[in-house]
Amino acid sequence: MTEVSYDLLVIGDVNPDVVLGPVRGLEFGQREQLVENGRLVLGGSAAIMACGAARLGLRVAFAGRVGDDAAGAFVRQALAARGVDVSHVVVDPQLPTPLTAIVTTGDGERAILTSSGCLAATGPQDVPAELLAGARHVHAASFFLMPRLARSLADVFAEARAHGATTSLDTNDDPAARWDRAPLDPVLKVTDVLLPNAAEARALSGLDRLTDAAQLLTRYGPTVVVKDGAEGALACAGGEPLRVGAVPVEPVDAVGAGDSFDAGFVAARLRGLELRASVQIAVACGSLSTRGHGGTATQPTWDEAWAASDLKGTE
Repeated sequence: MTEVSYDLLVIGDVNPDVVLGPVRGLEFGQREQLVENGRLVLGGSAAIMACGAARLGLRVAFAGRVGDDAAGAFVRQALAARGVDVSHVVVDPQLPTPLTAIVTTGDGERAILTSSGCLAATGPQDVPAELLAGARHVHAASFFLMPRLARSLADVFAEARAHGATTSLDTNDDPAARWDRAPLDPVLKVTDVLLPNAAEARALSGLDRLTDAAQLLTRYGPTVVVKDGAEGALACAGGEPLRVGAVPVEPVDAVGAGDSFDAGFVAARLRGLELRASVQIAVACGSLSTRGHGGTATQPTWDEAWAASDLKGTE
């Protein structure tokens, strides 16, 4: 294996999020509505996951694409300020940085509106070979938002594995609602951990019962760890599924909680924790991230996540 430079390489989307809410029904017709909270924050599933992992103490590099514009400068600076290496982020000279507006209802529901910008141009050429060769783990997010990268992700993961790295994938939502498995199945065969939420697991599997959905997805190769909101998480590695309950918090904003969960799981596995303990850390990270506005403001340190999990009495 090549000398390791990073614990984690994250591949995927990065953009500014404008988070507004709570809103109890949008009115069109040029009606101006006032909301209690509004924030301009770092967004993108991959970016939030990268920040969460860095907060947990991992050495993290990011591979992706932004526009040559103020939004691109904002997200590069935000990632770097949180300890993520952005030296390999590609700046597109023509296409703009993606932009996302998130409207929350105050009871955990939200609408997400995204202008994709340069996401469709993001591809394997944006993932330097030296990063794949020098990372212990490679994580990809937002599979359906980047079709060019999606078509080559199996090769990217296979190359990472050839250098000794492990891999994980969070597909996130499919805006087209097609959930086309044709480009995804080859990726799952070289994915060590699949990290969907409950709705995504059901959509990917075509099954309503969550344990059945998780078990079916493991047949393609990965360990499947499903984020299940207030119910905690469900993990399946081919045998009997295991359940981990949620960590009680007073949530302020659930944006990015799933990405912080992903960061916690990967960090725990890289520290050598077994499956159940890793899921417990992941649940703690996802829960604690909801204490503030935006996806990164209240991401926990390792010590905070450990203290909030059921592992705190096992030192």
